[in-house]
Amino acid sequence: MASPLHQFEIVELAPIHIGGVNLSYTNSALWMTIAIIVVTTFLVVAMTNRQLVPGRLQSMAEVLYEFIGQMVKDNVGSAGRPYFPFIFSLFVFFLLGNLLGLIPYSFTFTSHLAVTLGMAVFIFLATTVIGFAKHGLHYFSLFLPGGAPIFLAPLLVPIEILSYFMRPLSLALRLFANMTAGHTLMKVFAGFVAMMGVFGVVPLVFVVALFGLETLVAFLQAFVYTILTCIYLNDALHLH
Repeated sequence: MASPLHQFEIVELAPIHIGGVNLSYTNSALWMTIAIIVVTTFLVVAMTNRQLVPGRLQSMAEVLYEFIGQMVKDNVGSAGRPYFPFIFSLFVFFLLGNLLGLIPYSFTFTSHLAVTLGMAVFIFLATTVIGFAKHGLHYFSLFLPGGAPIFLAPLLVPIEILSYFMRPLSLALRLFANMTAGHTLMKVFAGFVAMMGVFGVVPLVFVVALFGLETLVAFLQAFVYTILTCIYLNDALHLH
């Protein structure tokens, strides 16, 4: 039986090496491409012939749009409108990555720290730049909570700075760890189904239950990643 971790192996589909740098097109890149194609096709088809009384596809697209729009409004306010396209794209990209990974023989690119951390670092740098661009040096006031006694600054400021620089790591690890753990557990129980023959019905029940749970986790983790991004953006725009 193959190792439960074999499903996370990066495979080069089109080897590309330039100047000693590996730029190969991999299975991870392939499934990222598929995710982008799927969501783009869905939105284009759903909204091409818009109706006053929406059909199922248009309703799904509008619900998704309104859901993310409300999230941005609740967590960032009207100042978050210019960043809505990025927040929307972030959510659907990770949601599709999580859901497509549940298809047998697919690849879950959100189970790789390189993907989740790469995006988290970009978000961290972008929100930091936005914060300094809007507030200048006053952005440093983020590290001393409003109303805090000044004599507590030597204690609070280092804690706030550490917390600030841990943002990308915590953001990346949460999604990466949940996807990796869930898919590994499903693979282990699926292996028991094949090994136990007739009695494999017991682990099969667990596989079905885990599949349902992982579907819920796929949505929740995309939601958590996105809402934390909104919170970081809110700090950059409004400070505390």
